[in-house]
Amino acid sequence: MSDSTEAVIERFNEAFNRHDVDAIMNCMTDDCVFENTRPAPDGSRIAGQAAVRAFWEDFFRRSPRARFETEETVVAGDRCIVRWRYSWVRDGTPGHVRGVDVFRVRDGKVAEKLSYVKG
Repeated sequence: MSDSTEAVIERFNEAFNRHDVDAIMNCMTDDCVFENTRPAPDGSRIAGQAAVRAFWEDFFRRSPRARFETEETVVAGDRCIVRWRYSWVRDGTPGHVRGVDVFRVRDGKVAEKLSYVKG
């Protein structure tokens, strides 16, 4: 692995909070998989660079003030679990939800980002 798992995830999360889709996708493998928290109960599965990129572009367009705060990070080999708090503002009203991402890193890039949310 060219980078430590934790460094890859930190770089990914920093790009995410900048809403920098190019940088996010540079952190992800060509065959990346993202499992969203919505729709309940199981969320949707999005696979491949083009589809994941389209999801992030739409996500940031709909949520221009989206922000994730890391509460805890646990790394075990090529796996990383990040406990987070996601905050937004919708129609002038702030909100938040807490959840967990389970990442798998391969060759210095995110291969999987599986998201789970409380409530």
